Amino acid sequence: MSSSHPAEDPIRDSRTRSLAKAFSWRVVATLTTSVIAYAVTGEIKTAVIIGGIEFVLKLVIYYFHERAWTLIPVRTH
Repeated sequence: MSSSHPAEDPIRDSRTRSLAKAFSWRVVATLTTSVIAYAVTGEIKTAVIIGGIEFVLKLVIYYFHERAWTLIPVRTH
């Protein structure tokens, strides 16, 4: 049973939901990257810069990756 409204379809995510998922994942992943960068460099400023660049780039990449998956038909049996 598929709804005509994408937000109500349990198989496909809306653009807003994809963006929210991308953002929440980026927060977790960026904190991890920043901690690793700090452990390697010992410099908080460098860790924050690396984390900031990584956050923005990977947020955009993840969003488009997530949206691309919505183009793939889902087989139901």
